[in-house]
Amino acid sequence: MNMKEILKTLCNAPGVAGSELHASKAACVLLLRYIPNAEIDKFGNVTASVIYNKNLPSLLLDAHIDEVGMVVTFIDEKGFLKVSGTGGIDRRVLPAAQVTVWGKEPCKGVICTLPPHIQKDDNKTIKVDEIYIDCGFSKEKAEKFISLGDSVTIDSDFTELQNGRVTSRALDDRAGVAAILYALDLLKNKKTNYNIAVIFSSQEELGCRGAGIAACGFNPDLAIAVDVSYGDFTGAKENTTWKLGGGAMLGISPVLDKNLFGKFKQIASDKNIPYQIEVMSGKTGTNADVISLTKNGVKTALLSIPLRNMHTPVEVIQLSDIKSTGQLIADFISEAD
Repeated sequence: MNMKEILKTLCNAPGVAGSELHASKAACVLLLRYIPNAEIDKFGNVTASVIYNKNLPSLLLDAHIDEVGMVVTFIDEKGFLKVSGTGGIDRRVLPAAQVTVWGKEPCKGVICTLPPHIQKDDNKTIKVDEIYIDCGFSKEKAEKFISLGDSVTIDSDFTELQNGRVTSRALDDRAGVAAILYALDLLKNKKTNYNIAVIFSSQEELGCRGAGIAACGFNPDLAIAVDVSYGDFTGAKENTTWKLGGGAMLGISPVLDKNLFGKFKQIASDKNIPYQIEVMSGKTGTNADVISLTKNGVKTALLSIPLRNMHTPVEVIQLSDIKSTGQLIADFISEAD
């Protein structure tokens, strides 16, 4: 499995929360290599399952497929577009950014910005609903290609950096999707002591909506949610970020199952798989929160991948952390008795 190419395919597919179809299709094609019944449900989730024996416990693997972005809310008389944020996009990166509006066909545009010579307050961080997008259209032509509600992404090239790192938009959480695919690749053609279900879930950035719906359909006994968390960088406090290249982050939280945490920690120690520990005092802010509440409750673990520049078009991740996360998942499944 070529991790870099898989990740590039996933990140290049647009999938703003609520408009995940292109990203879901890309992920579904990749998942079909391992589970032939993979499909996209009516909510935009990619789902699949393998049942080896009805008497076996079921294990759910989840990572969200959606990304933060914007949505068109208005077209003014000059053809400029007004937008609103979808998910918690970092508005500090918006001025002068190049964007794609996903209308009847992809339309390139730029976010307008006042020249510094005439700005009244150049220290102000612009709000999302204050920006205008210029696609070069008149109002009449804009309305032929663009409709209210169309999603908008900031343009970003998937780029390889040094030290096994890559940068792109949507690494939150296409990196988690790639980690699950890597685990399935390691388990290829092997029977396990779990029936396995997979969700690449929609609308996580809007309140973990897709995972809650899809998990209810599978009714799993155990679950592993895979997401990203805060990667280290210069100037950040050491106790609030985790090292890129330091391996998977094992989550501890009141809403997570402590026994599953202990099992993952033991496997990582025994097999010399790098790992880090992330402690959360309450909810995790991930799909693990809603999955654990499915039906009568599901024992849930959270594995996170350290990521820099979250919710920007230049998120940075280290490929080895994705692989260590996938390796942990595969070893956990392989060692089930």
